[in-house]
Amino acid sequence: MEDAVRIAKSVELGSRDAVELNDIRDARSVHPSVDHAEIVVVRHGQTDWNVDYRIQGHLDVKLNEVGRQQTRAVTDRLSKEREISTIYSSDLKRAIETTEVIAATCGVREVIKDPDLREQNPGKLQGLSGIEAASLYPQIYEAYRSRRWDQEIPGGESKDQVYRRCTSCLQNIGLKHKGQRVATVTHGGVLQTLHARACPNNQPVKFLNTSVSIFHLSDGDNWVFKSKGDISHLNQIDYLRTGFGGDRSSS
Repeated sequence: MEDAVRIAKSVELGSRDAVELNDIRDARSVHPSVDHAEIVVVRHGQTDWNVDYRIQGHLDVKLNEVGRQQTRAVTDRLSKEREISTIYSSDLKRAIETTEVIAATCGVREVIKDPDLREQNPGKLQGLSGIEAASLYPQIYEAYRSRRWDQEIPGGESKDQVYRRCTSCLQNIGLKHKGQRVATVTHGGVLQTLHARACPNNQPVKFLNTSVSIFHLSDGDNWVFKSKGDISHLNQIDYLRTGFGGDRSSS
C-alpha cells in the first residue's frame, strides 16, 4: 500500500514538472529573445494578374477569390502561433487586403503602411503580360528578367535599388521591435531581395502567394533566415506553383 502511495505521488510530481516545463516552453514561444526581433514576412494573396503572369509592379490589383481563401488560411495559421505586436504592410491594395484580414483576426491594433515594402517598379512593363512585354519592350523586359541586379529599368527600379530600400526597411523594423514578434506583408520580389540579404550564397527560393518566411534580426546587422517560403497552411487550398525566386512570374 505504501509503495502504491509513493508511486502515485511520484506520478503526480512528474506531471507537475511536465506542466511547469510546458509552461516555460510556452512562455519562451510567446516572447522572442530580447536580443533579436522575430519578423514574419508574408507574401500577399493571389490576384488575377498573378494567374495571367501579368506584371503588377506598383499598380493596384485586388485579390481574387483564391487569394482571399489563401489569406484566410494563413490568418488562421498565424492566429494559432505567437502573438504579433505590429504589422507592417506595403501600401499596395493586394498587400493591404491581406494585412487587414490578418490584423482583424489576430487582434493586431497597430498596422503601418510603408511604401518601402512595395514591389519593384518595372516602368513601362507595368500591366503587361510577359509575352506583351517581350514584344513591345524587348530590351527593358530582358533587363527586368536579368539575374544582374544592377540592370537599370527606364522609368523604374533596378533590383539593387529595391534591395537597398527593402533591406533598410526591414533592418529598421528589427531595431525598433527587438524582443517582439512582428509581421510584414509584402511582395515576391521584395522577399527575393530579403532572402538575398540573409542568405547571399544560397540558391533562390520560391515565394508563393501567402507563403510565410521568418527572419531573426539582431544588433550588428545580423540576419538569420529561420523559415523560407512555408505554405503548409495551403494544403487544402489551390495555389500557383510559380513564384519569385525559383522562377519568374508576375509580382
